[in-house]
Amino acid sequence: MECSPATGGRDFGQKGGEKKMTNFKRQLISVIAAGTMVLNLATPALATTIVISGNGSNSDSEVDVELENETEVVQTNVADIKNDIDVDSDTGNNDAEDNTGGDVSIDTGDATSTVTVSNNVNTNAASVDCCEAGGDVDVLVEGNGTHSDNNVWLDRKSEIDIEQLNFADVDNDVDVDSDTGGNDAEDNTGGSVEIKTGKADTTVTLSTKANSNMAMVGNASSNGGSLSARILGNGSNSDNEIDLELENNVWLDQINVLDLENDVDVDSDTGDNDAEDNTGGSVLIDTGDVDTDVTVDNMVNFNAADVDCGCLLDDIMAKISGNGTDSDNEIELEVEGETDVEQENYCGAEGPGIQSGNRGSDCETDVDVDSDTGNNDAEDNTGDPGDDPTVETGDVDNNVEVNNSGNVNAFGVDLDDLDWPDFSGFSFSFTFDLQDLLDLLNG
Repeated sequence: MECSPATGGRDFGQKGGEKKMTNFKRQLISVIAAGTMVLNLATPALATTIVISGNGSNSDSEVDVELENETEVVQTNVADIKNDIDVDSDTGNNDAEDNTGGDVSIDTGDATSTVTVSNNVNTNAASVDCCEAGGDVDVLVEGNGTHSDNNVWLDRKSEIDIEQLNFADVDNDVDVDSDTGGNDAEDNTGGSVEIKTGKADTTVTLSTKANSNMAMVGNASSNGGSLSARILGNGSNSDNEIDLELENNVWLDQINVLDLENDVDVDSDTGDNDAEDNTGGSVLIDTGDVDTDVTVDNMVNFNAADVDCGCLLDDIMAKISGNGTDSDNEIELEVEGETDVEQENYCGAEGPGIQSGNRGSDCETDVDVDSDTGNNDAEDNTGDPGDDPTVETGDVDNNVEVNNSGNVNAFGVDLDDLDWPDFSGFSFSFTFDLQDLLDLLNG
């Protein structure tokens, strides 16, 4: 955004009132790429000079200047993600039955299932300079004649309104069934019977990174500028007034609403094998191991804001001097600065709706793991004397890890010093050049 030059060095020296208005150009640059909204607005400092001087007796001079700079940034991301994954890996459920005259062997291979789900959504970043913070104001009413009426009214207002909203509905449903068991070797005659199953390995990884807002308004080097208001050397019975109103407002809203549901159901089975009613040899059931790893990592709802526009004015000088008898001289100055920052995160609570009303917000993780190497039957078998049936089950190793990080609000901190999640591979630094950032986002 670019601020046009303010009224500079203008001399209102003619008789009669004259009003000047300085208009500002407003330009909004918005970049949307890969679910990321980035805004960088830089504005130069302003200088305002107003002079009423050398006007004759009974003159009426008026300067009415209204300078307004308004920056409005609205960044909204809405993501509705549903991942429904169903994996069925099966090397078991084999039958070797009613065979006569030799050995019977069932040897299954391994069942390996790997599921990885990664959701990276909804990032807003905004950097806005304080346009009015560095402006200098110089007002002079000087050397006007007897009975002159001289008025300067200056209203300078800077408003920065940033709204960053993220709404994410993420539903991950993963169902994995890995099976090498469920084998039957029954009613065989004449030799050894062997059931040997492979391993059942299942790995499920869910990673959800959602909803981050980052905003920086101004910086520590922002210069507040200076103010000089002077009424000097005006004639007798003159009426001189300077009325200044300077206002700087920053409104920042950061809201994250997340509805997150992780449902993981893993059933790994090498057991449930039957070797029954066999005659004539040894019986062996040897199951493989079951290894299940489930990792759920949720990093959600982060707000960070740094608002530093410096002082509205660093130096103020107001002077009334050397004016004539019965002159009426007045300088009125009103300086106002207001900063309003709102940071809200909703996860597992009621949050604001996208348009109106309230929207339910849930954060739920449901992990159900069923690992089985047992439930094997070796019954009613007849073999050589002293040769007992053997059932050997493999190991069961279940590892479930759930990590939840979120609902963090940070205000008045150096954003570059934050240990921020790497959303969509984007490294947040507000020292960036906008064109370099665009090149990065465009690959």
